[in-house]
Amino acid sequence: MTNPAVLFDFDGTLVPNLDLTDMRRQIAAMAKAAGVPDSVHNGLYIVEIIEASHAWLSNQDTALASSAEAYAAASHRRINDIEMQAASNTAPFTAVRQVLSQLRDKGYRLGIVTRNCRAAVLTMFPDMDEYVDCLHARDDVIHLKPDPRHLQDNLDALGAKAALSVMVGDGALDMQAGQALGMRCVGVLTGSNDTHALTDAGATEVLADYRGLVSLLT
Repeated sequence: MTNPAVLFDFDGTLVPNLDLTDMRRQIAAMAKAAGVPDSVHNGLYIVEIIEASHAWLSNQDTALASSAEAYAAASHRRINDIEMQAASNTAPFTAVRQVLSQLRDKGYRLGIVTRNCRAAVLTMFPDMDEYVDCLHARDDVIHLKPDPRHLQDNLDALGAKAALSVMVGDGALDMQAGQALGMRCVGVLTGSNDTHALTDAGATEVLADYRGLVSLLT
């Protein structure tokens, strides 16, 4: 028998949101300083800015090409540093552990799928393993959400089927990735998106926060 699963985004869903706007600004500034035109990465997510900029630098027939690896390494370090600094002063929202325990008691397998690094997640939620069955952070996967393969990796590890499972998150990309797999998608208003944005992205329900999950899913 396949158990249903509930997959959670982390930042903005189970813990307060990082300042992603400032992080993106810093990473875009590093790309610019490395000589990358803004047009190379306009509209991309943070990690994708680094990937696109690294690819562009690598394809230049100049000294820029030789700087590609150093640029990418420095940019990834900057992301990790920002996340770890924020993590040192951040903890899960009130009652997160209680809600996770209640969902587990109801037979759900629980996973976290996040674009944060693993070390930051474990700094913020050091006893995570007592409440969550599987974590797939940025450094655990090849494909990051909104690519649905990020979620599929977690579902596979949990032994769960997408059609029987739920994706919970505060971001449009959480809803997009879950919808692509045919999951039930539940948006929460604890992050940076409102009901309209989450619904447009594929949310079937939108809750004020994670605390409404127990009554919704049981």
